[in-house]
Amino acid sequence: MERRDFLKTVTAASFGAAIGAEPQAIRPSTSPVKRPESPDMIYRELGTTSERVSAIGLGGYHIGKQSDSAESIRLMHNAVDHGITFLDNCWDYNDGISEVRMGQALRNGYRDKVFLMTKMDGRTAVEYNKQLEQSLGRLQTDSIDLVQFHEIIRMEDPDRIFAPGGAIEAAVAAKKAGKIRYIGFTGHKDPAVHLRMLEMAEKHNFHFDTIQMPINVMDAHFRSFTHQIIPVALKQGIGVLAMKTFGDPYILKSNTVQPIEALHYGLTQPVSVVITGIDNQQVLDQALEAARTFKPMTEAQVKALLDRTAVAASEGKFELFKTTSHYDGTAQNPKWLG
Repeated sequence: MERRDFLKTVTAASFGAAIGAEPQAIRPSTSPVKRPESPDMIYRELGTTSERVSAIGLGGYHIGKQSDSAESIRLMHNAVDHGITFLDNCWDYNDGISEVRMGQALRNGYRDKVFLMTKMDGRTAVEYNKQLEQSLGRLQTDSIDLVQFHEIIRMEDPDRIFAPGGAIEAAVAAKKAGKIRYIGFTGHKDPAVHLRMLEMAEKHNFHFDTIQMPINVMDAHFRSFTHQIIPVALKQGIGVLAMKTFGDPYILKSNTVQPIEALHYGLTQPVSVVITGIDNQQVLDQALEAARTFKPMTEAQVKALLDRTAVAASEGKFELFKTTSHYDGTAQNPKWLG
């Protein structure tokens, strides 16, 4: 039944129709939204957007993994009820099921409580618009707070997005139409690709609102986004979204770090949000505890933790998203790129 419901929500619209659509958003693109906040959660500014969001973000992939959709919805409601306002998702997660379930969870007033983010794989304007219309339908909303270009992992990805007829044209038009409010990009492979994306943006006089990347206790030692990208993003006023805290879950399997201290390390970095996968109540409770007990780590504590992880991290064997193609969904499905 859920798969049929998913298919019903998919609406295909042409590039021209998307560009010419009248604004439908209930939230003006330039106005920050005030959302309920919990005393047990940390809230931070999202770059220079003036938006306040929870420092713990709910990862979208993991809430599509439960066999029972009711369990996914219960987890999302519990997360929001305990102060998590930043929700992550992607057009391709679990063949769209993650977005469908999130859309179901955001009924009955929950949509107004959250900052909703999803991602598009399309590199062309045409493919981007097709995916965006599908995501809007699945998420049951007329406006998505943040849409990011997904998996910027190849050096040619920035060139394709910023080329004539590229996805940036569709994203800018969608923002003007009120369908999205902010624009960012993600990637997990190599900081050099992120730098190329920022270079292309500067060349085209475009400012990204957010940038998402791996930030964890091993990243500092190998192809480091922490060292190479965070300083650039902060200088440009771009909100930093951290992911891969646990390396899904290979960093934890290295037996060099515990979950709470891994989350505390991520929260200590100058990031707006640490996005973490939550697929059961125990993992949600763990993330909430990390927020409740967080105190910024001292330089000595950070050094001790990085010293402990240095040998294991040196060749990237616990950061498989950097060193293998296992996590490269767009490489396995090149048709998503357009």
